[in-house]
Amino acid sequence: MRELEEKLQYRFRDPTLLQMALTHSSYTNEHPHEQAACYERLEFLGDAVLGLTAAELLYAWSPELPEGRMTRIRAELVCEESLCSTARSLDIGRWMRLGKGEELSHGRERPSILADMVEALIAAIYLDGGSEAAADFIRRFVLHNAADRIRSRSVDNKTMLQELVQQQPGSTIRYELVSEDGPDHDKRFFYRVYVNDAAAGEGSGRSKKEAEQAAAGAALGALAGENGCPDYGGRKET
Repeated sequence: MRELEEKLQYRFRDPTLLQMALTHSSYTNEHPHEQAACYERLEFLGDAVLGLTAAELLYAWSPELPEGRMTRIRAELVCEESLCSTARSLDIGRWMRLGKGEELSHGRERPSILADMVEALIAAIYLDGGSEAAADFIRRFVLHNAADRIRSRSVDNKTMLQELVQQQPGSTIRYELVSEDGPDHDKRFFYRVYVNDAAAGEGSGRSKKEAEQAAAGAALGALAGENGCPDYGGRKET
């Protein structure tokens, strides 16, 4: 396992945790005499550790994002596809312990198993070296491109404004074309956005969609109070 530990950039004090993280239930069923434990309980714990680390990262890096949007971005950061990418970059399939049936059905390449074993590895590192060691592994291998992914999903001002306004039940949003200027090949559109029929922001752009996004961005700045709480008609949630 030393070669794998070098890839993981972590040396286990208790190697049995690493072995458990790589052992599928099909192997334990076929080798009862070994009394080996499979990765499933570790995967349960690793899922929680991964979710917490991703949530802490989002909370620290994106103070402007509302809770609902952070939840969706976190789900994307730790989805099966992301975990499979991590597993393949580390060649986890090479070290799996599988039963014969699972081996014949290409279990080493199965996305669900790859993703689960990455979470099991996270839990193994967490139990062996503590929360910071696990978080370091997650940041290095699972969330290594998180900043770009968060940034790319944080620029939709209209969605962010919608989520912000929906925190107040019954609130409405309406976009209105104020004017358009210039020739057909070089038009500029001016939009105003209303929250509860009160003007909340204005913006312009070379397309209607771009102008609406600009107006929503202006409204986000106007509606966010000093503590990040929205202000609707003078009443601020505390």
